[in-house]
This record gives sequence, C-alpha cells and structure tokens, in this order.
Amino acid sequence: MTIEFDNNLPIYLQIMNYIKLQIVTGKLGPGEKIPSVRELASELKINPNTIQRTFQELEREGVAESRRGLGRFVTSEDEKIMSIKKEMASDLLDRFIGGMRELGFDNENIVKIVTESVEGGRSGGGGDAHGTLA
Repeated sequence: MTIEFDNNLPIYLQIMNYIKLQIVTGKLGPGEKIPSVRELASELKINPNTIQRTFQELEREGVAESRRGLGRFVTSEDEKIMSIKKEMASDLLDRFIGGMRELGFDNENIVKIVTESVEGGRSGGGGDAHGTLA
C-alpha cells in the first residue's frame, strides 16, 4: 500500500479515504479482513495511534466492523458500500464543477463538455479544433 500524504489534510482522514477507495473499487471486498493496526502502521511508517483512530472512525461510520479476537473487516452491507461510492462520486463532482467554474464555464457549457467527453469515449477536453465552445 502506498499513499502520498497531503500536508493539508489529517493523515487519518487520508488513510480512511484510501481504504474506502479500496472498498468501492473492489480491491477490499465485503466481509474481507482489513490489515491490522500493526501491519498498516509498519507499512505506511506512521504512528499506530493514527491507524487506530482511522479504524475507530471507519467503525463509527459503519464501513468496518471489529470481531473480537479476529480483527477488523469490511462491512458486508452492500447498501453501505454503495452509499460510500455515491458520497465519493459527489465529492469528485463537486471538485470538478468548482474547477470548471473557476475556468469560467457556466453550467450549460460544463454539461456540454461532459456529454461530449462521455459520448466520445475520451477522458478530457471539449470544444472544437480551434479550442472554442460552440
């Protein structure tokens, strides 16, 4: 596991987001065991208390569950996993739309660019060969 930490966000939140991403992308499946505090702390070279806080928050949110003597496991609730996925998608869209607005695009042009990109099967761009929007 490799995470490039951002100094502007608490480490435990970054680890939470990483684990949630692993869950929604299927790399950590429902009911699957999550690495232990000791394993993660050693692998990421961070304080075990930070990992412990991460796990406590994941449990509080219902993303992980603790089984006495066995460790922590990803929730088996498909609805919870879908909820996490939708929340992450919403955050991603908010950042995208905010960035597009900073570039000066209005809602209509944002929708047009996204539609053209999705229909064209490409991941970026928009507009014509001259770099203008119709």
